[in-house]
Amino acid sequence: MMQSLDLDQIIAAWSSIAKTVFVPHTEQEYEHLVELLDSLIDRVGENESHPLASMMDVIGVLIENYEAEHIPELEEVA
Repeated sequence: MMQSLDLDQIIAAWSSIAKTVFVPHTEQEYEHLVELLDSLIDRVGENESHPLASMMDVIGVLIENYEAEHIPELEEVA
């Protein structure tokens, strides 16, 4: 069962990472997330119980969504 939301605690936590984890809207923001994911992969590896494993998942999804919207498929380029 999910814990009840403590919005004040969430605000404090989010404020500290909002400049690091975000939906990318520019190529520069996308590249920032790719670099962050690379660093996380180096630190976390395959350890699914690592405290940052779920953050890796979230950043991976943000990157995939940006790529799907902004980067043409290889067969479309040819």
